[in-house]
Amino acid sequence: MRDRESPWKPRAPAPGARPRPPRADAAPVMDDAAPAHPRRDEELRLHGLNAVRAMFARRPSALRKLYLAESRIPQLQPLLKWCVAQRIGYRVVAEADLHKLAGSAHHEGVVADVVREAPLALSSWLRDLPDGPCCALWLDGVGNPHNLGAILRSAAHFGISAVLLPKASTLALSGAAARVAEGGAEAVPFVRLGREDNSLAQLRGAGFTLAATVVRGGEDLFAARLPARLVYVMGAEGEGMSPALAAASDLRLSIPGTGAVESLNVAAATAVLLAGWRSRGSL
Repeated sequence: MRDRESPWKPRAPAPGARPRPPRADAAPVMDDAAPAHPRRDEELRLHGLNAVRAMFARRPSALRKLYLAESRIPQLQPLLKWCVAQRIGYRVVAEADLHKLAGSAHHEGVVADVVREAPLALSSWLRDLPDGPCCALWLDGVGNPHNLGAILRSAAHFGISAVLLPKASTLALSGAAARVAEGGAEAVPFVRLGREDNSLAQLRGAGFTLAATVVRGGEDLFAARLPARLVYVMGAEGEGMSPALAAASDLRLSIPGTGAVESLNVAAATAVLLAGWRSRGSL
C-alpha cells in the first residue's frame, strides 16, 4: 500500500498549521519496497527477534530503521512506540522483502539497521575491569559468522567479559552472527588489541593467564587448575592459532575425548572451555 504516509519522510504541515505530536499507537506503514543496504562501515543490519530485542534493550538510540512482518507487530509494540516517539522510520514489509533485506530466510520476521558499535581499546577495557574472577576469549583467525555467533552466545551464557580481536583481524559482527548469538552479541563487548607483545604484557599486568587451546598435547582441561583471571586463546579450525602466539601463552589446554572424531569445532570447544572455567576458575 504505497498511498499511506511513511515515517521515512514526514509530510510537511500546511502553512500556519500546528504540527501534531506522533501517536504512540500510530498504525504501522505497509510498504512492499525494500531500500538499499546501509554502509557497512557505519551501520549493521541485524535480523532475528532476540538479536533485535537485545539491541533495543541495551542501546535503543542505535536504531536507525526497522522492518518487520505484520505478524510481529504485537511482540514488538515497545520498539514500535519508541520509533514513533523518536521519529525513527519503520515499515511493515512483505516476507520476500525481509528475505532480501536480511540476505537470509532466517530473519524471524524482523530486520533492523543500527549503528555499529566500535570495539573498545584494550587499555580502556582493562581500566574499567573490576577486580576478581574474569575470563576473556582471544580469537586468532576465527572468521565463520555462525561460529562467531555461537561463541558469543556461549560467552554471554557463562558471563565472559570480552572477545579480544588481534590488531590486524578483520573479524566483525554480522547480521548472521548476531542472529545465531540470540542476543549474546549485546552482552559481550569486542576489544581491539594492539601489538601482540604489548597486549600480552598488558593482560599479564592485569593478572591474566593466557591459555592456548590445542587439539593435542595440552594439559587435560578437566584436570587442570584454572586461574581466576584467564584468557583462552582460540585458533581457527584447520589452521589453528599462530605458532608464535601458542608459544607465548602461559598454558596449553586440550579437551580430552574418545578419539572417534578428531576434535570439536571452535564454537563447541569454546562452550566446553568456558564451562570448565565457570565451574572452577571463577570460584
